[in-house]
Amino acid sequence: MRRVREILRYRFEDGLGHKAISYRVGAAPSTVRETLRRAEAAGLSWPLGEEITDTVLEASLYRSNGTKTGHRRSIEPDWAHVHRELKRKHVTLQILWDEYIAQHPDGYRYSRFCDLYRGWAVKLPVTMRQSHGAGEKLFVDYAGDTVTVVVDRLKGKTRQAHLFVAVLGASSLSYAEARWTETLPDWLGCHVNALEAFGGAPALLVPDNAKVAVIKACRYDPQVNRSYAGMADHYGSSVLPTRPRRPRDKAKVEAAVRIVERWLLGRLRHRVFHSLAEVNAAIGELLADLNERRVLRRVGCTRRQLFVNDHGIGTLYFRAKGTPV
Repeated sequence: MRRVREILRYRFEDGLGHKAISYRVGAAPSTVRETLRRAEAAGLSWPLGEEITDTVLEASLYRSNGTKTGHRRSIEPDWAHVHRELKRKHVTLQILWDEYIAQHPDGYRYSRFCDLYRGWAVKLPVTMRQSHGAGEKLFVDYAGDTVTVVVDRLKGKTRQAHLFVAVLGASSLSYAEARWTETLPDWLGCHVNALEAFGGAPALLVPDNAKVAVIKACRYDPQVNRSYAGMADHYGSSVLPTRPRRPRDKAKVEAAVRIVERWLLGRLRHRVFHSLAEVNAAIGELLADLNERRVLRRVGCTRRQLFVNDHGIGTLYFRAKGTPV
């Protein structure tokens, strides 16, 4: 504030111009001009009174410092809600803007509305952004870690149970089940149980290129296991394996596997199980907590709430032949 006082003194006591003052105080002429303009707008006069301390002087000259002119002047939509609604079928930014402007006639115009949403969406913490429509994809995989089950209490014999994980693309609603093996019967059985748990079948099943699902991996024309393809056809779905050596194609299930491993296996590490039924019962309790009580920060609601909002309009349903819901 010492330089501001010198600028005011040179201007009002000595009557110097902007350029002469800039030489004396070591500031650009534009800075001198802006300081004098702010002093005039604040109604300051020279000499300054004793009550004008540096704090008061700074508050008078720079009271609007840190704000952007014209930034967020209108009521801003709930971008998390907009993001969730866009996952519904037939919903576009134009429709959401129409609903927004009907509630707030003085709100943002359509182009600004779209720019603000894209600016919000680009900050989402993802590496390869994929948009998943409601009822479109179900990602499936096995977790890398297993659960130890004591099958013989007398001899202490144990057996490892494998963890099957399925997650819906749009809502991230997750399902997990423990099985003894990763063979075809267990693979198909887990799919059937997952579809029953979700209450419907998606349009696409997205596995990786495991032998149980894909006989011959190919980037353009993979050969899917005949039994697996038949099961998908029974429910009105199709199998779309990910590309070989492209793990980001199934980033949704990879993230779900990581969450399930931490959420389930981390909490079950101190428990001793004596049967597969005990494992699945414990998994069911923890999955209910994960899906129905844990809030997704990016959208502000739980997986179950997001699932109900996304799929409550009938986009996910059993399409098994002769088996409607």
